[in-house]
Amino acid sequence: MPALQPAPASALVRTVAFPHHAVQENTARDPCAKFKAGNAVAESENIVAETAEKIFADLADAQTINNDKTGGWKAPLWQALTEAGLPLSWVPEDCAGSGASLAEGFSVLGAAGRFAIAVPLAETMLAGWLLAQARIVSPEGEMTVAPASPKDRIAVGADGTLSGRARGVPFARDAKHIAVLAGGAGGLSIALVDASACRIEAGLNLANDGHDTVTFTNVAPIAIKPAPKGFDQTTLMLMGGVARSLQIAGALESMLDVSVRYSNERVAFEKKISKFQAVQHNLAKLAGESAAALAAATSAADAIANSTSFDDAVFLEAASAKIRCSEAAEKGAAIAHQVHGAIGFTIEHILHRYTLRALAWRDDFGSESYWAVELGKLVAARGADELWPLVASR
Repeated sequence: MPALQPAPASALVRTVAFPHHAVQENTARDPCAKFKAGNAVAESENIVAETAEKIFADLADAQTINNDKTGGWKAPLWQALTEAGLPLSWVPEDCAGSGASLAEGFSVLGAAGRFAIAVPLAETMLAGWLLAQARIVSPEGEMTVAPASPKDRIAVGADGTLSGRARGVPFARDAKHIAVLAGGAGGLSIALVDASACRIEAGLNLANDGHDTVTFTNVAPIAIKPAPKGFDQTTLMLMGGVARSLQIAGALESMLDVSVRYSNERVAFEKKISKFQAVQHNLAKLAGESAAALAAATSAADAIANSTSFDDAVFLEAASAKIRCSEAAEKGAAIAHQVHGAIGFTIEHILHRYTLRALAWRDDFGSESYWAVELGKLVAARGADELWPLVASR
């Protein structure tokens, strides 16, 4: 598993290391420095998350978006996100980014999931993170990342051009640039590509968001550099999988909120349906699925943010999170729609914004079944005696 590459330290107490963001400590002068630094990081995470929440609440309210059939809400939302520096959260300042920590960026993804926004925020964040692995400066505007499936491969030719096909690339048609992980005779490389240089076949996921096929035919990249030692496609899939897990967990939180609110408003047989035991049981199950997904996703995010490498312990956390969150999305969506009945299936109702995206996100960066097999391979390779130490390592 690859080591996480550090960036040059700045003069700040909390410096951004890339992609791992570490807190520098001066315990020699202040024995409480670690505690204070930890509090400072937690406070900064809250500030970033609150900023994202406010932008989403002001410009990405589910009912407002549902009523806008022209998509006019997208440009103001993206402009506000860009002005706040959120799309390039994981890009160091010397690579034209915001220099936020991994934990801060993960908090943004959770908020994005709660609002189920249909703009390439997560994709741009992930693309910037990938480019920064090779110290490639991130351009302005929407980006996406390829490949988005563990089975697809992009090749680097002897002349440095890229060839291959990547399926299910989120928002490729809307992106100005694509961050690409490609393999060649000299090993893996990271490249920045102008999206207009590729052939993009439009596709849709379950939520009708862009899920496109991108074909690279001798495409000359804007920039290309070797990937860090040990960085491979599994690393990219793990990072993308945790991003999707956080979004799914956020969407499940909103499913629960919407379902509880509806059950307290809907009256049947002269009483609120929230008073019926069957509905109460369903809502309790939904709450359980939401809590399980949130616990798995945040634990995986914490493992990445506080580890120095994508080792087996991080693999366990990230793969388990994608598996559990995908399972929760399927069960949670079914319960939410059962609580709402027929009205929850209408295009006018906001429920589908959360359920369909949560279901669609299951397949990005490796499906539930893919990660279950890969996790099984890891456990089998380490042997039965190593299972408990691996699980207990966190």
